[in-house]
Amino acid sequence: MKAEIDTTTVKKAYARWAPVYDLIFGAIFATGRRAAIAAAEQVGGRILEVGVGTGIALPCYSPENRIVGIDLSEAMLRKARERVEDLSLSNVERLEVMDAEHLSFPDASFDVVVAQHVVSTVPHPEMALDELARTVKPGGEIVIVTRVGAEAGLRRIVEQILQPIVRRLGWRTEFPWERFARWNEQRDDIELIERRVIPPFGHFSLVRFSKSEQSA
Repeated sequence: MKAEIDTTTVKKAYARWAPVYDLIFGAIFATGRRAAIAAAEQVGGRILEVGVGTGIALPCYSPENRIVGIDLSEAMLRKARERVEDLSLSNVERLEVMDAEHLSFPDASFDVVVAQHVVSTVPHPEMALDELARTVKPGGEIVIVTRVGAEAGLRRIVEQILQPIVRRLGWRTEFPWERFARWNEQRDDIELIERRVIPPFGHFSLVRFSKSEQSA
């Protein structure tokens, strides 16, 4: 069975998740969602939410910040648009279908780029990370909430066994911290400023990178 993720699989998976996503994952990911928003608002300004999904995080941002949201799934974005309209979220500039690996925004468009549960769901995570880095302004931050896979041991074995199954659900179990570290080492304009374990299960982390002012 194929273990890698592809765009078609992800689109199909999240079309299925869209009607029930908030019900199933809303409470489970609430701690990480609050932590990501709090981190983003320490910088504030114009914020890009990559993988905005159903827009569950949108009402939590301060009205003083301007929010742009993108997602690969049209079905998820329909929910987000309904939420924006129902709650009259005037600080949400726009919501668009877009691939995290190929963002259409110009360089340095945002003060903060937030990606919650995205990096481990795209076919080429390092490409997506490069796009987050490209679109954030010098002096800005990239705020990520992600599942971090085990480096070794029993959990690593279990993740390898489960990967061909969970790929159909739209994510990967195998994404060790080593991949973030290797990507970061190759970027002289990006600095890791925080990595914090968050619930649930201790398998998830809040990760913050800053972009050097010298990259302007």
